Amino acid sequence: MASTNDLKNGLVLNLDGQLWSVVSFQHVKPGKGGAFVRTTLKNVLSGKVVDKTFNAGVKVETANVDKREMTYLYPDGGDFVFMDAETYDQLPVPAETVGDAAKFMLENQTAIVAVHEGTPLYVELPASVELVVKHTDPGLQGDRSTGGNKPATLETGAEIQVPLFLNTGDKVKVDTRDGRYLGRVNS
Repeated sequence: MASTNDLKNGLVLNLDGQLWSVVSFQHVKPGKGGAFVRTTLKNVLSGKVVDKTFNAGVKVETANVDKREMTYLYPDGGDFVFMDAETYDQLPVPAETVGDAAKFMLENQTAIVAVHEGTPLYVELPASVELVVKHTDPGLQGDRSTGGNKPATLETGAEIQVPLFLNTGDKVKVDTRDGRYLGRVNS
C-alpha cells in the first residue's frame, strides 16, 4: 500500500484487480476544499489510458512488478522464450505481450521483462537496436541522401523506410518505439 503522496511516474497500481502504470500525476490544492491528486494511468495489459482523480492522502494498492534483464532465446510457437540473466530460468512470453517489440528482437538480445506474480506484463527493448538490411531494392544512379525513402526488410523481418542510398547488407540503427530509421552503422 502507498499513499497518493508517494505516487511517481512508472509506479504500478492495482485498482479493482487491474494493473495501471502511472504516466503522470499532479498534486492540486484548490483555495477551497480538500487537496487532491490528478493522475493519468495506463493499463499495463491493454494499453488503455485514463485520467483518474484521488483525494490527497488516500491509500492506493501498489502492485509488485519485477523488472528483470533477460536474454531473448528463441520463438516457440506463439511464445517468445526469454532467459533470466541471473537465475538462468526460462520464461515463455506470449506474442500478444511482446507486441511490436517482436519486430526488432534478435536471438541473444537483452531486454527488460516486467513480471507480476509470474505473469509477464510487457517487454521493454533498448531505445534503439542495430540490424542488418536483409533486402532492399538497389538505389538508382543519381539518388542522393536527401532524395526520399524506400522500403527495406530487416533481418528480423520488420519493414521500415530507409534512405535511397542504403543497400542490402548495410547495418542500420532503428528506433524500437516507432520503427524509425536513425542512421547507418559503419561496421
